[in-house]
Amino acid sequence: MNPPAASVDTHCPYCALQCAMTLTRRDDGSVAVAGREFPTNRGGLCHKGWTAAQLLQSADRLTTPLVRAHKGAPLLPASWDQALDMVAASFRQLAAEHGPDAVAVFGGGGLTNEKAYALGKFARVVLRTSRIDYNGRFCMSSAAAAANRAFGVDRGMPFPLQDVGEADVVMLVGANVAETMPPFVRHLSAQRERGGRLIVVDPRVTPTARLADLHLQPVPGGDLALLLGVLHVVVARGWVDEDYVRDRTTGFGAVRHRVSAYWPERVEALTGVPADQIREAARLLAGANRAILLSGRGAEQHSKGVDTVAALIDLALALGLPGRPGSGYGAITGQGNGQGGREHGQKADQLPGYRRLADPADRAFVAEVWGVAPDDLPAPGLPASQLLEALGRPAGPQALLVMGSNPVVSAPRSIAVTERLDALALLVVCDPFVSETAARADVVLPVAQWAEEDGTMTNLEGRVVLRRKLSAPPPGVRTDLDVIAELAHRLGHQQGFPAEPQTVFAELRLATRGAPADYSGIDYDRLGAEDGVFWPCPQDTVGTPRPFVDAFPTADGRARFADVTDRAAAELPDAGYPLHLTTGRVLAQYQSGNQTRRITELVAVAPEAFVEMHPVVADDLGVVDGELVQVVSRRGHAVARAMLSEGIRMDTVFMPFHWPDAGNANRLTNTATDPVSGMPEFKVCAVRLERIAP
Repeated sequence: MNPPAASVDTHCPYCALQCAMTLTRRDDGSVAVAGREFPTNRGGLCHKGWTAAQLLQSADRLTTPLVRAHKGAPLLPASWDQALDMVAASFRQLAAEHGPDAVAVFGGGGLTNEKAYALGKFARVVLRTSRIDYNGRFCMSSAAAAANRAFGVDRGMPFPLQDVGEADVVMLVGANVAETMPPFVRHLSAQRERGGRLIVVDPRVTPTARLADLHLQPVPGGDLALLLGVLHVVVARGWVDEDYVRDRTTGFGAVRHRVSAYWPERVEALTGVPADQIREAARLLAGANRAILLSGRGAEQHSKGVDTVAALIDLALALGLPGRPGSGYGAITGQGNGQGGREHGQKADQLPGYRRLADPADRAFVAEVWGVAPDDLPAPGLPASQLLEALGRPAGPQALLVMGSNPVVSAPRSIAVTERLDALALLVVCDPFVSETAARADVVLPVAQWAEEDGTMTNLEGRVVLRRKLSAPPPGVRTDLDVIAELAHRLGHQQGFPAEPQTVFAELRLATRGAPADYSGIDYDRLGAEDGVFWPCPQDTVGTPRPFVDAFPTADGRARFADVTDRAAAELPDAGYPLHLTTGRVLAQYQSGNQTRRITELVAVAPEAFVEMHPVVADDLGVVDGELVQVVSRRGHAVARAMLSEGIRMDTVFMPFHWPDAGNANRLTNTATDPVSGMPEFKVCAVRLERIAP
């Protein structure tokens, strides 16, 4: 084992910017954090990054496995052998009784590439289960599906982030980067300093929207109609780049006809966005030499999320942006390894490198790397919402291994998800802390944190970076790769599951060779010497910062327009539930809050759940700012403090989703999903507010 380092250059454990930082161990054992110059964060960090090292000394840290003797018994300390033997025996018994799909796996978009790869391999080679998916299904799946359909590949941002700072116009649709990834704003500031213009589409006046030259404020669920309206103006005014459309795309004829029905006044009636603002957005974009269109979860977390992103891509293609230097469309990945996490096998239908389980050639290639027969690999499985809904049911999985996720807080309709978890014969959770999901587990395995293990991450640009460890995990704590290896050994696979990250990455390189997400030309030595490497990176190449310059990776080299039309959200307000609810993040918290709710400074800034509402709505209800109110949907209720703001539509309320229990916004959200991506409709459902008597 390597001795503890005094100082190490690494990357932040939170969002997909993967901001560069230096960790230094002080004499008293605490760890100092310093921002490090890097293309994404340019030396800056947000409040979460500056305080991230406090997690390493958290008093809540797990250092021994916990096991329940039986359902209803308390979680009690156990040895690693006891815990792992129990898990392996239960997995073996349940698979023998019910078939391999009786054991399911649920991963996370924060796992390193090595862990995502090993977890997918473990599920399909050791467990031979098709029942594997991950929480990235709740993050990037709609954007990924739309990009794959249009471009032949999904790489969130197919250009370096620095291009944003050099664009004449940037359009952000459903992305509040000033709160979700503050160092991103440095690139927007650079763009503004050059005289660039910023368009923001959001139902709320967020900190990002306050930076905008033009803020379009549609009703939640209105993004698709709005984008079709902007494209209508581009077509009607003759602003389409006809040469680009002719030479580099296919399918525009149907789209040109379709958008004729979305004139600005009609779109104003559908979305609430004034027709003049729709025309102005089109004018700004069409007049730019370099324009970048970016989508975030606000546009994507809908039952029509794929079509919404497709409409944004259609707009970008009509303007001739993708592949043009300094221009293009991209999706802003949220989770730390949301990009790499979906590339390497956690997703229900994918194999490493974006190879597909349903493709015989892809199955054969990966099976050879893994040393198994192609027919031994399972078929594609269920997307996350369907997988969670099936847990504990007679024909569904009876055991679940959770690694890097907290679905009790983060999944839609969380009360029902909790019931499904409780119905399992065995729930196993790997976590550094007792999360809300771990608290319901039968076995909890204490695992390492970000600064206690090496590994690679792939950021929002498709840049693969090396995250280095400062020191080994505390005594009694193992890495996720250790857990996978030990379980594989107990289930009869003595070879093929190493616990050393660099060894796992070497196999990942082989498994992705020639695939859309080709990592074969990347290794740890190279990552240690460079500011990351962009995939695709075949052997003996420098990587690909801008993959669409010459052609798109489709069969004919052309990008594909998608003929989409607007449709209503799955659930609309009515007399009983008269308001739209939309959800999102706040600056001082992250995802389910399992990390950030343990840091004193962050809790002081954002201590509890709130519901943002317009003062007119509050007045009608008879509540004042800071008063507790109950938010009720058809699926459950939550309690939060009223936050009055004139920056939100009067037909809409907003709740962040970082808190558990009564403040959990996902008690309310809808499990309706996009038919293509499986993305749940987090961003809009119908609710009512009720005053809680003092």
